Amino acid sequence: MTTITTRTVEYPADNLTMVGHLALPAGAGRRPAVLIGPEGVGLSDVERRRAEALAELGYVAFAFDLHGGRYLGDPDDMLARCMPLLADPERLRGIGHAALDVLRAEPRADLDRTAAVGYGTGGAVALELGRDGVDLRAIATVNALTTGRPGEAARIRCPVWAGVGSEDPIMPPAQRDAFTKEMEAAGVDWRLVVYGGALHAFHHPPVDHTVRPGVGYHPRHARRAWRDVVALLAECLPVTD
Repeated sequence: MTTITTRTVEYPADNLTMVGHLALPAGAGRRPAVLIGPEGVGLSDVERRRAEALAELGYVAFAFDLHGGRYLGDPDDMLARCMPLLADPERLRGIGHAALDVLRAEPRADLDRTAAVGYGTGGAVALELGRDGVDLRAIATVNALTTGRPGEAARIRCPVWAGVGSEDPIMPPAQRDAFTKEMEAAGVDWRLVVYGGALHAFHHPPVDHTVRPGVGYHPRHARRAWRDVVALLAECLPVTD
């Protein structure tokens, strides 16, 4: 395991003071950069560990915040915050651009080689950055088959990988179809992986609070989805000295 360094970064977004987690790989040179967006509950140690895992692979990784340093373990609180966000692409983009600004301020980040990885609401942020024409090398999402405003997917300039559980009631087959039709109509290089038997947030280890119906951890598919994300980054954003 290589030696990495981490630090907490406070930054403004969505009229809040966000608290993100930056992980830097060993060495001193510039490296590809990856944004990591959390599920709707907000930034947790799950995303922090993923940022650190990517740093160990040689990436500058920034796990961004959604809720001003809060973790919304109560499903009603989470929905009250996230549903208006998901209905407002400009707010999602603002949160994403603010996170990108953190990467732009990091000298070790190679801004010509940047990707966005997101889960749930964080995945919606990643997709909206693509629809906003941000120069990304790859977008990966899990549980985030959101569709955008007409025609805006044509601005996506990179491959898009999406993963979803076959039994996810929040992202049902109709939502999958809408997402894939949007990507296909826009000429995007896209892939969709459906993980058999998995529910919503299947990648997220069990939590000690109430969750929405249809949410559940699937450890085997969680490992597979992570390998798929890492493979996408290796393909589109290889780490070189």
